[in-house]
Amino acid sequence: MDHAAGTVEKAVDVLFHLHGEPEPQGATAVGRALGLPKSSAHRLLRALGRRGLVERDAQGRYRPGIGLVALGVGILEGEPVVEAARPVLERESAAQGETFFLAAARAGRIHVLAKAEGPAFLRAAPQVGSTVPAHATAVGKLYLAHAPDEVESADTLPERFTPRTLRGRALARAVLEARERGWAENRDEWTPGLVALAAPVFLGARLVAAVALAAPSARLDPGRIAAVAARVVAAADEVAGRLAGRTP
Repeated sequence: MDHAAGTVEKAVDVLFHLHGEPEPQGATAVGRALGLPKSSAHRLLRALGRRGLVERDAQGRYRPGIGLVALGVGILEGEPVVEAARPVLERESAAQGETFFLAAARAGRIHVLAKAEGPAFLRAAPQVGSTVPAHATAVGKLYLAHAPDEVESADTLPERFTPRTLRGRALARAVLEARERGWAENRDEWTPGLVALAAPVFLGARLVAAVALAAPSARLDPGRIAAVAARVVAAADEVAGRLAGRTP
């Protein structure tokens, strides 16, 4: 590896490290975590700071900067499925009073690409740009059902986030059910108190994304699931139609 490539890789490591930390980090802590000399960590952080990719707080510690937001928005704006989904998500969120979001697999992981929040005081859904686990989410079950090669294969016993996280044969049954009925459900499997319903967005025979509704479990009791799921399926079908140019 030449020097320039090595420097770029180290800078990327710094960005991912700061992204994964809940609190800002000093240069010493960054260097220690990544096995870098303090002086090298300082140089990398200063260079990233000049482009707004990291920022310093009042204590001189570093956190991800607003420049990353600009880069992320630019990438998402170039996603045709995001443009096709945005008006549908906004309309459904306003009509249902809950959060709707769009997620898709990229580089083996499922990412949230767009989101529209409802007016309710209690809101529930991952943030745009974040990743969600395939085995413990409604969107993930759809990918395991229709496009398993596009997500990283789960271990025999993947992480159990809550007592209701499905694994093994129970997960396989849930994936088969999602494939057969055309939508998937996640109730308290990833986050306690969170329920999500997701429906696939197909372009031809290819799964390109999923539309999902997320709400606190208390607001989406089991008796309402089928009716709300039908609405989510209709929204996903509309996004697919817009993406294919069949609807305005």
